[in-house]
Amino acid sequence: MRVYLFIAAIAGGATWLVTPLIRHVAIHIGAVGEVRSRDVHTVPTPRMGGVAMMVGYAVAMLFASHLPFISGLFVASNQAWVILGGAVLICLLGVADDLWDLDWMLKLGGQLLISVLVSWGGVQIISLPLGSLVTASPSLSMAITAFLIVASINAVNFVDGLDGLASGIVAIGGIAFAAYSYIIARTSPSYASMATLIDVALVGICVGFILHNWHPAKLFMGDSGSMLLGYLITCASIVMTGRLDPVSIHTSIYLPVFMPILLPILVLFLPVLDMLLAVVRRVSHGQSPMHPDRMHLHHRMLKIGHSVQSAVLILWGWAALIAFGSIMILFFEAEYVAIGFVIACIALTVVTLYPYYRRRIPEIRAENAALAAAKRRERAHHAQSQEAKAEIDASTAAGQARNEAGHVGPVTSDSRQSDSLTSDSSGRDATSHRHARDDFDDDARHGNHDDTVKQD
Repeated sequence: MRVYLFIAAIAGGATWLVTPLIRHVAIHIGAVGEVRSRDVHTVPTPRMGGVAMMVGYAVAMLFASHLPFISGLFVASNQAWVILGGAVLICLLGVADDLWDLDWMLKLGGQLLISVLVSWGGVQIISLPLGSLVTASPSLSMAITAFLIVASINAVNFVDGLDGLASGIVAIGGIAFAAYSYIIARTSPSYASMATLIDVALVGICVGFILHNWHPAKLFMGDSGSMLLGYLITCASIVMTGRLDPVSIHTSIYLPVFMPILLPILVLFLPVLDMLLAVVRRVSHGQSPMHPDRMHLHHRMLKIGHSVQSAVLILWGWAALIAFGSIMILFFEAEYVAIGFVIACIALTVVTLYPYYRRRIPEIRAENAALAAAKRRERAHHAQSQEAKAEIDASTAAGQARNEAGHVGPVTSDSRQSDSLTSDSSGRDATSHRHARDDFDDDARHGNHDDTVKQD
């Protein structure tokens, strides 16, 4: 254990010392990240921090190759040098992207090519623990290895959005996986483990870089760093699959049987989850899977109301819960682990959502008060409307009653007057008729007299 701690200290110290130099180099050659719409930082910051981590990892490996306890790992196999060579290539690909912002398809092709070369060099998944160890064919082994490396590289790259976030999550996962691989190695004649060595060196370079990368960061790791971290932690898990022997490992330690495949996924659960959500979200909108946006987990944490530091610490907490919760079953009974896991989940959920509810609860109260006032106003308006309607109905009814009462009296007198008028007019008509008839008789008599005179 002391040797591994020494290797971690060497890796962390070398990274911490080299990082300021790499920062000046990045500024000199123009590897400075401009502020984009999806970025959280507001000041242009140099990138290429992955080069410092690469130097720290290489120095740690060189020291480890000369230590008596671990030197046998470098003699028995060339895996350490193949992994180191692949790390250099991955870092150089990231540097090219930090400088020239490579097209995502070109970058993905380079990742796949390097993964195939590393797999061809001997870093392969030899067996698949699926209830029992099932040996994979060489071609299938290379394909699975390349796929896992590329997926892990991009998962860590996706989650690298806040100062110290990616390096902290990978460091937590490296500690958990190093503990597991160390326990497995203790069942073998030699405690030396290549997987443990890679993990402790990985943890060292992450810690050394965080000292310069904590908010506000002086240097970003860039793609050269995020791809390197994803590559190294996956190589450690791949190397782990070649050491498992279910005959020599007691079931109380080798639990579950497929832990070497499950643990890397759990260690990188947050990065993998963020990557899957991003791919589904972008493809559903008809965009490229690599299309940038501001919907990552860390962006959502900031939108809830967390500061950069609190968002990073809480996401670290979730990563630690998932990573260490998966290896606790090696030391404790499953039911106790489940109880502790649930309690920790509840606590982290409260802490995660606290800023949202702290801001949202007063808003909800104000909205409820406004809604209650609106309902009161509506009820008052309705009551007034009902009163006004009742008054109108009463006035209408009174008017109709008056009209009906006034219509009966006048109509009777008018009818009497009409009758009298009718009778008067009839009398006058009769008198006029008599007078007319008398006048006619007189005219007739005169007319006859005239006729007589004429005859005479």
